[in-house]
Amino acid sequence: MIQKLMEIIDNNDYEVDKNLIVKAFNLAEDAHKTQKRESGEPYIMHPLEVSCILAEMGMDSNTIAAGLLHDVIEDTNYSYEEIKKEFNEEVANLVDGVTKLGKIKYKTKEEQQADNVRKMLLAMAKDIRVIIIKLADRLHNMRTLKFMPPEKQKEKSKETLDIYAPLAHRLGMSKIKWELEDISFRYLNSKEYYELVSLIAEKRVEREAYISAIIEDMHKKLSGSGIEADIEGRPKHFYSIYRKMVNKNKSIEQIFDLTAIRLLVESVKDCYAALGIVHTIYKPLPGRFKDYIAMPKPNMYQSLHTTVIGPQGKTFEIQIRTFEMHKTAEYGIAAHWKYKETSPEGSGSNFENKLTWLRDILEWQKDTSDAVEFMEAFKIDLFSDEIFVFTPKGVVINLPNEATPIDFAYKIHTDIGNRCVGAKVNGKMVTLDHKLKTGDIVEILTSAVAKGPNLDWLNMVKSNQAKSKIRAWYKKAKRDENIVKGKEMLERESKKQGVNFSEVAKGDIYEKLLKRYNFHNIEDVYASVGTGSLIASVVVSKLKEGIITDKPQNSDEVNKSIEDQVNKTNHNKTTNVGVTVKGMDNIMVRYAKCCSPVAGDDIIGYITKGRGISIHRKDCVNIKSLPIEEKYKLVEVSWGNSKGEEYISQIQIKGEDRIGLLSDIMAIISESNFHLQALNAKSVKNNIALVTIKLSINSIEQLRDIMKKIRRLNGVMEVYRMHN
Repeated sequence: MIQKLMEIIDNNDYEVDKNLIVKAFNLAEDAHKTQKRESGEPYIMHPLEVSCILAEMGMDSNTIAAGLLHDVIEDTNYSYEEIKKEFNEEVANLVDGVTKLGKIKYKTKEEQQADNVRKMLLAMAKDIRVIIIKLADRLHNMRTLKFMPPEKQKEKSKETLDIYAPLAHRLGMSKIKWELEDISFRYLNSKEYYELVSLIAEKRVEREAYISAIIEDMHKKLSGSGIEADIEGRPKHFYSIYRKMVNKNKSIEQIFDLTAIRLLVESVKDCYAALGIVHTIYKPLPGRFKDYIAMPKPNMYQSLHTTVIGPQGKTFEIQIRTFEMHKTAEYGIAAHWKYKETSPEGSGSNFENKLTWLRDILEWQKDTSDAVEFMEAFKIDLFSDEIFVFTPKGVVINLPNEATPIDFAYKIHTDIGNRCVGAKVNGKMVTLDHKLKTGDIVEILTSAVAKGPNLDWLNMVKSNQAKSKIRAWYKKAKRDENIVKGKEMLERESKKQGVNFSEVAKGDIYEKLLKRYNFHNIEDVYASVGTGSLIASVVVSKLKEGIITDKPQNSDEVNKSIEDQVNKTNHNKTTNVGVTVKGMDNIMVRYAKCCSPVAGDDIIGYITKGRGISIHRKDCVNIKSLPIEEKYKLVEVSWGNSKGEEYISQIQIKGEDRIGLLSDIMAIISESNFHLQALNAKSVKNNIALVTIKLSINSIEQLRDIMKKIRRLNGVMEVYRMHN
């Protein structure tokens, strides 16, 4: 059984410790001897096939051994310590890493996937070989999927398309990626798959004759110029063709490039020389040339791509690369494995640079507690197309498709993003929501007096890295601000009640306060008072009298308490008809000044003490930064009969400090018949003007309309809603 594995190792012609491999095989065979697969064959066949896939990639001895042993800790009585003793710590860590991943079970609720994916990312960050073994394991399982029940086939295929194929793409392992996608496609869309196979097979002979004629012609021209090349026709993969048909709404007859021609040459110089010859033979299609040699993809892919018009007016794609680039294109990160290189110390930093996307994901996922949000963001990061833009000094920066200057700023450095006040693209001023394109030269304008990112930026940016850094800034900035505010409020209240706060906030009663609200220190108390989560007078009174209950009130108790207060003070006469509170009648509501909600906004209610329900926008910073122990005070609310009601909203305009800007803005407000409550305009650095206006409006649609009109004004860079 092990002969096939040894033949692959011999054919690859690189250093592998065969004694270690044989030892791992013998232990795995013994450990799994009583187990069988769904197909009925001995279980050892699975780890053996996994190790064959790893050997084909050219992985090192420890990785191939770990491939043979990858199910031993999970499915047999062997422990981590025993594997470490029998082999070495590296093999044991790899096997343990794969075991910890478990098998990510696809559910309709993404919450149950999130924890497993987080484990996978952490394991990858520790040693990328863990995920390479996992991909080889998944590939063999997909190859033998026919032995599983139909519902299991669909479940595994969906999971593979969602997670494993995109991961293979990110690691540059295209050979693995294409096979995973095609097998998944076959089980998820069987009818479409077999129809496509049949349609492609119909004209196969005709297509092959066409490609053969082109290859023969190219061979003659290249040889005549002294360029030796391997030329082959590469059929496009079924899933790739299917996606193109669906996304572009085309029939199979309308897709001409079902086959791509690949030229493999010895050197980079030969790549560009071959490209020139190809363009003298066939006319290139404008805008369809891509140079991934000068600007490699983040997954290390390098190649020249050009689409040309061939005989009979048919278009086809040509890929030109060196043999070394081809190896990288097939096996990605595995082809550059640092453990195989003669001087891993010298190449380590270069290797790590190739995994910047993984570090970015690990960075933003720390700040994402919501599982659904995490899974959505994770999939976007895996699937998103990329663009390549330049700094003014010519450094290439890769960003998600449709990224903005704000994404670019945060990619350069967190401080650049936080102090960003404007941007130039190709030498011209643009708005901060401008969509960047490949080849753009981007310059960020910063200001030392900038107050930090605007909350509306979260709706503009495309990268999760930028979103994470904006949220982190708000979290820290608001906390620091609320600590100062809360401390002042408590000291003021203590003075009013005739006590010294530092005297009453100590001993058992202070410890009880921390435990009651799950606080860690006095700063947490200050911050909660600053946000209004705790009332200063209540905290001081309870500390003074020593009456702090150990158990927080649940939402029902709080609701009842509020209703009692409302009924007691006869607030039902002042009920705001603009908002309906779920499950409660005759409740007084008030609009929070921190976010100024307007009819049409997504809103949520927060139960206050003695003042009814405070209505906030769902994207309000104060709601988002609410401590977990306070979230039970949130209640569902919706807009009721808000017709005729007026709301105060504040917007800020950032633009070039030009003559006439203010009068143009006032003209739009006047034409729209809005009641202007207040206006403030000032000049800041870098020839930037800031105009703040407070308006009385009836709905979110009115607000969006006026913001849209102002954005169109000459020199206006940004228009956004303000938060107090």
